[in-house]
Parts: sequence; C-alpha cells; structure tokens
Amino acid sequence: MNKERLATDFCGLHLATPVMGASGTFGFGVEYEDFVDMADVGAILSKGITPEPRSGNAGVRIAETPAGMLNCIGLENPGVEVFLEGILPKAGKLAAPLIVNISAGTAEEYGELAEKLDVDGVAALEVNISCPNVKEGGIVFGTKPEAAASVTAEVKAHTKKPVIVKLSPNVTDITVMAKAVEAAGADALTVCNTFMGMAIDVERRKPLLGNITGGLSGACIRPLALRLVWQTAKAVQIPIIGCGGIQTGEDAVAFLLAGASAVEVGAENFRNPRAVVTVAEELDSYLERHGIAHARDLVGALEA
Repeated sequence: MNKERLATDFCGLHLATPVMGASGTFGFGVEYEDFVDMADVGAILSKGITPEPRSGNAGVRIAETPAGMLNCIGLENPGVEVFLEGILPKAGKLAAPLIVNISAGTAEEYGELAEKLDVDGVAALEVNISCPNVKEGGIVFGTKPEAAASVTAEVKAHTKKPVIVKLSPNVTDITVMAKAVEAAGADALTVCNTFMGMAIDVERRKPLLGNITGGLSGACIRPLALRLVWQTAKAVQIPIIGCGGIQTGEDAVAFLLAGASAVEVGAENFRNPRAVVTVAEELDSYLERHGIAHARDLVGALEA
C-alpha cells in the first residue's frame, strides 16, 4: 500500500489513508489490534459515547437482512467518565487518530460532553444527531434543521477539536440539514447514518427487534448513501465523510467521485475484521491501475 498516494489531510488531521472505521462497528479501536496494523487505518470512529452509561435496548438487537443488517443497540456504552478514565488512556495512543462519536438528549448535554472530551488523545468529535434506534433525543435533532444547528453551535462553543456532524438520511431533503449545521459552524459532515427499517417474525406475528424499528446498514444502502453524498457535496463547502455499505476499494472510489473526501467502513467490519485496511489497499490498487497520483484527485471528479 502506497501511503504517499493515500495520505489525507482532513480537518487538520493527518490520516494515513482516507478510509476509517465507522462508529458502532469498530469499537474503540483496541478491539481490532489483533487484526490490523493501526498505522494502516485512516481513523477510528469510536462507539457512541453519552453523558451517562447506557444499557441499550432490551430484546433482540440485531437482525440480518438481504445484503445488510438491522440494529437497535440503543447506544449501549459505559458513559463519558468511564471512557475518559478507563478507555481513552489506551485508545488515544493508537497509531490511528481517535474521533469520538457523541450523543446526548439536549443541546446543553452535547456541549458538556464536548467540553469533557476536549482532551489529549481525542482527535475530533463526530456528533451523532441522527440515531434512529433511540426513542428520544437523536431522531429529533437529526430531522429538524434548527435543532441540528443548535446542537452544532453548542458543541463548537465547548471544544477546540474539529466537529463532524453525522447526518440522518431519514429526512425529506438532506441538503437542508447540511446547510443548517454548516452555517452553525460544523467543520465537516458524515453522510450518512443508517436508514430506518424493521423486521417481522411472521410465525409469531410480532416485530423481530426489541425496539420494533432499527437502523438498516450494509451493502443494501450503498446506492442510497452515494446519492446523498453527491447531493450534499453540491450544497456545502465543508468536507464530507461518505458512509453506507462500503465493502471494496471500488466502493470507496465511487464515494470519493461523488464528493466525499474520506469514507467510513461500517457493517463490513463484522464480516471482515480487516475491511478498513482491505478497502484502503484496493483503493490504492485502483489509483495505481489508473495512473492517478493521489486519492484526493478523485474527490468530486464525477463526470456528469
């Protein structure tokens, strides 16, 4: 893998490659040390952190679907204090930058989280305003531009770290949301979070998931996520991380061509724990095969 072709500067962060491990699928990075060299990982997007510990949703939390999966984990996590004291000391020293994904119930709580995480070892914040498997909070912030802007401004006011806002696809027009958080000071966007879905146990005539609905991810959403990246890239000036069903280097190329400056690999990590590095290697092979000097030369280069 040619790091010179792949090295990426994103919001002031130096990344070995533009390929990151998506939040909720890559733990805190330490869980994957036996599978990949962290120096070959663009960045680690942490499991979502909330102000207090969360036990998550009851009942069935994951269901397989054709070419994807549904999840309603419910933001199970140890809370910010345990993260700072017990997890960050190791995760923050990995070779890949650690971007902490955060979620809260109010704009003020988002600000408090941002302030607590404005410490060494945290490279940036990814602000989850769009978690579809939590009944309160996130889904409201992710679908109302005023609320999304309020959260963004509050986080920006309480941190010196780059602020990346993760947008929901479960809206009428994602560009409205993108423009709102850009105007509120977001440094970058992640496009996009999971799509709302559900599964039914037809024998029992009951919902399969304990939360009834959940977030759909995997290859099945790739064409949808790709379209949202393309639309968003035309609407804003800040950089975008593309996310949704990426499995191969060619998938990553498509997101870069659509306007993303970097990508996150999510559900594929469950099938292939080396997926983040595999995608980067295949991206590099594409660049070499086509005589392209650097991955950034693909960004927004779609001929349409």
